[in-house]
Amino acid sequence: MPHLAAEAGLADDPARLSGPGFAANGPVTSLRDWLDRLSATGRLAVMRPGIGLRFELAAVSKRLDGEKATVFPAPDGHPVSVISGLVSDRGWMAEAMGVEPSQVLKRFQEAARNPVPWRETSAAPAQEVVHREVDLITLLPSPTHNEFDSGAYITAGLLISRNPKTGIQNVAIHRLQVSGPDRLGALLLPRHTLAYQQMAEDEEQDLPIAIVVGVDPLTLLASQAIAPLDQDELEIAGALHGQPLDVVKCITSEVRVPAQAEIVIEGRLLARKREPEGPFGEFPQYYGERGERHVIQVDAVTHRRNPLFHTIVGGGLEHLLLGGIPREATILDHLQRSFPSVGDVHLARGGVCRYHLYVQMKKRSEGEAKNVILGALSAHYDVKHVVVVDEDVDVHDPTEVEWAVATRFQADRDLVVVAGSQGSKLDPSTRDGVGAKMGLDATAPLDALEMRFKRIRVPGEDTVEPGRLQAGTDWRSGRAE
Repeated sequence: MPHLAAEAGLADDPARLSGPGFAANGPVTSLRDWLDRLSATGRLAVMRPGIGLRFELAAVSKRLDGEKATVFPAPDGHPVSVISGLVSDRGWMAEAMGVEPSQVLKRFQEAARNPVPWRETSAAPAQEVVHREVDLITLLPSPTHNEFDSGAYITAGLLISRNPKTGIQNVAIHRLQVSGPDRLGALLLPRHTLAYQQMAEDEEQDLPIAIVVGVDPLTLLASQAIAPLDQDELEIAGALHGQPLDVVKCITSEVRVPAQAEIVIEGRLLARKREPEGPFGEFPQYYGERGERHVIQVDAVTHRRNPLFHTIVGGGLEHLLLGGIPREATILDHLQRSFPSVGDVHLARGGVCRYHLYVQMKKRSEGEAKNVILGALSAHYDVKHVVVVDEDVDVHDPTEVEWAVATRFQADRDLVVVAGSQGSKLDPSTRDGVGAKMGLDATAPLDALEMRFKRIRVPGEDTVEPGRLQAGTDWRSGRAE
């Protein structure tokens, strides 16, 4: 039977299933190899041709969220296929890295600490086809996701910019509204892209940028690293790959982009130009409001022959995990520098993988958990609520964390509240991003009697194998007469 990815026109060569990017125990370095792996393991759903770009595509993708990635051939008759849900499971991301799920944060930390410089090439699949006369509306199958979105969006585009003073690149994902044939509206939050844009704008200059759509899972993940200004996330991608990432120079600027990318949109963030953008369905499961936003003038589009267009459904698992895992790794690094007793962290799905942070630690002195809370709240402005638990509590299990709060926390003794703090502008409960933060110390007192906080446990419950002891399913047959 033909491979599902091959049936969808994704595989150029059936032998790619044993290619260098497909190593079972190593990192995945190719988007198409990753699609082949998902297909080979029953995790890729190929839809019938003609699925609608307005709502229908997103509805299908969201229904399969976390279960299967999706391929949409000829959506609305468009010649470019759309893919979605590539990394909508934490275990899939571990698999793409070539590590066990428990090692994901450690592996990402190592890559962020030891970036691998990229390697420039002069020829690249990403530039097989060049369009200098651009009409994004006809060139790209950009979907409309949510009911009140202002229109079609590019949601999985890696926006790459260069520091106008140093030339060092930054990579980030911003929501990009298709505002016209050669125009994009961009929401730039207070991060590095905005810093570079302001540098250029201060000199009355446009900022050259590139938007890369369709990369391997690890390059996608690296783009979300919470790295210092002037640390190129493409070098973190190289470290995750275990080899330098091949890049190519854009045809209209000095920006370098991944050579194996599916689609590259080249353009400029315009100085002193703002236009309406939004609303758009965002990760908190609410709409980011309409406002006057930055504008990108598109100068060229390049792509592979028969490219794939990746879209991330706003608020879906792929959206949440891509932002959550790099933040966890960065926050863990931040905390462990001051608190070696911290063993693990987790940004909970119920807190949209941004706002609710669970911290596991081995408390050494009273008051230390409150210091950890304050350190965690300062690690990233998005963090809103922090729960600190003992090392016997699994921070990846929300029921365990809730149990610790229920049995080890007292509000008059263990609650920390910080009013008037900078938070997420996308949190509708804040006042333009300003709100309260809260920490809960759900650790047991160090001087408590041994049995007071001793967890109950049935000896053998972790090792017993009921299947080997089972005689059958007929309860009458096992009765003693």
